[in-house]
Amino acid sequence: MCGIAGYWDLKAATGAEALSRTVVRMTDGLVHRGPDAGDCWVDAGTGIALGHRRLSIIDLSPTGRQPMISHDGRLAIVFNGEIYNFEDLRDELAAAGCVFRGHSDTEVLLEACAAWGVERTLPRLNGLFAFALWDIKDQTLVLARDHLGIKPLYWSGTGNTVSFASELKALRAVTGTAPAIDLASLGTYLRLGYVSGEGTIYKGIQRLQPGHFVRVGRDGRQDIRCFWDFDRLSRELAGRDRVLSDTMAIDGLEAILKDAIRRQMVADVPLGAFLSGGYDSSTVVALMQAQSSRPVRTFTLGFDVPGFDEAIHAKAVAKHLGTEHTELYVRPDDALRVIPSLPDMFDEPFADSSQIPTFLVSELTRRSVTVALSGDGGDELFCGYTRYAEAMARWGRIDKIPGPLRAAGAALLQALPGAAFDWASAASRVPTSRSLEKARLLGCALSRSSFYEAMISHWPAPSRLTGCGAENVTSLNRAAGGFADYGEEMQHADTLSYLPDDILTKVDRASMAVSLEARVPLLDFRVVEYAWALPPHLKRRNGVGKWVLKQVAHRHVPQSLLERPKSGFSIPVGPWLRGPLRDWAEDLLNPDRMRSEGLLDPGPVQAVWKAHLDGRRDGSFPLWTILMFQAWRRRWL
Repeated sequence: MCGIAGYWDLKAATGAEALSRTVVRMTDGLVHRGPDAGDCWVDAGTGIALGHRRLSIIDLSPTGRQPMISHDGRLAIVFNGEIYNFEDLRDELAAAGCVFRGHSDTEVLLEACAAWGVERTLPRLNGLFAFALWDIKDQTLVLARDHLGIKPLYWSGTGNTVSFASELKALRAVTGTAPAIDLASLGTYLRLGYVSGEGTIYKGIQRLQPGHFVRVGRDGRQDIRCFWDFDRLSRELAGRDRVLSDTMAIDGLEAILKDAIRRQMVADVPLGAFLSGGYDSSTVVALMQAQSSRPVRTFTLGFDVPGFDEAIHAKAVAKHLGTEHTELYVRPDDALRVIPSLPDMFDEPFADSSQIPTFLVSELTRRSVTVALSGDGGDELFCGYTRYAEAMARWGRIDKIPGPLRAAGAALLQALPGAAFDWASAASRVPTSRSLEKARLLGCALSRSSFYEAMISHWPAPSRLTGCGAENVTSLNRAAGGFADYGEEMQHADTLSYLPDDILTKVDRASMAVSLEARVPLLDFRVVEYAWALPPHLKRRNGVGKWVLKQVAHRHVPQSLLERPKSGFSIPVGPWLRGPLRDWAEDLLNPDRMRSEGLLDPGPVQAVWKAHLDGRRDGSFPLWTILMFQAWRRRWL
């Protein structure tokens, strides 16, 4: 796992020394992603420079260093990630006469591109990756990102320059100044709690989408293509007539998971796993331990707050499986220590509060190992989120209301100012998280896709905060409709938006902040395709999700240790904002300062803040969204 960056002056008017300085400035901001080594490669004749920071995982020798040049001297690469099937590809290439200098997966990827071309190589890769490939002969640059978007890649191609990097801070280092804020991205962030889609919080900087690559030519033309189309694939698989027995489905899932986990246990450095005691991480750890000759190292966090502590469950699972287990209990002081570093860690406004425990468990884990397997992805693949069941139940009732009546109600509710809801809440002493929030949802319930979007919105009407109605066209918007099963429609939307732009972003930034490589075997693209080939009743049965995954887990861990209400991996934001985090929040939410900054209207924010402090509503989600934006703005602007 590494950090990559590059800069291309299309006019080749920048000297070698200046190109090198630019790329070194970029990679200096990525040292946490690659503390073991750093280097750059410059071709002043064509105006390009490639930079790399290395976290050594496979082939720790100098033959694994990057940037790397192909055996025939035509291609140069900087690569972030791991290719889990690199040994299979290496054998095939060697049989065709390819000679290797070392045994790194980077070299295999590079020689595969040299032998087969990028377009034929990408669909054959099994791994998590983001890389840049420079063709010295044709003078073209290719940027590529893995199937599900596990690894990040940002780029900008404006005027006569092209630049790219693993994180936004490296792109800022090119000019040393902050680009303008993209208001459409801000609107999307306020709605979802993360920036989604191709855009970023900055104008002129793009996020390469999962399963895509872009080729940039000498003339600056950009050709973006898709090599693994989850949108199309999932719709095709969901539309098939699928007949499969329970036993066949369970056996098949266990087999493919075991293979995915076996491949991801390959490393030349110490390896472990996150363990929360839930179904996803417990299944991963169980299948790791079943294929390991020594106890797997497992790590978990606990909280001394009722309803948030899963450490006791993780400890019981670890004892049953015989792992070497480490736990850490988190206090408010731990959160206070982490919070000031969040804007640097995430680069963009990011409001998933589980970013804090994810960082803390990564920090704990890094003390003992360099690679950790994670259980992320199970909810999206196997319909595990409790909000799916809630949405299906609510929509079942709303859908019985005649369409014209719903449309009239929507128009009425959307015409009311947000302050009306806050006033009604104060007058009735009824928390808006119950009846009034349901009224808001009803007002958006013209379709089940808009209903789901309303359910997951932190601020349902971002334009009331920004004065600008623009929002990005996100993957969530494009995902709407086309599924017979509502559960699959929500899974599909989340896999395109929430998974890469929230969950995987959180895991990548939090783990790489401490130079820990996090791997996600449930998101092996073969597992994803297998899960989508299963009919809904194998994923969701009797109103409960993850049925088939749970059956695999029960073969290794007693059901009594796993079966309990889902709590998620989060911190008690609500109580902490009323207590130890209150002074920090008051400072960032100061209405005079917000008004002078000119981006957000402090009125709606203050209404939610006061209602939260009074106990009239739980404003954790909307308030954390504003707090993280304000903290980011203060750091970067």
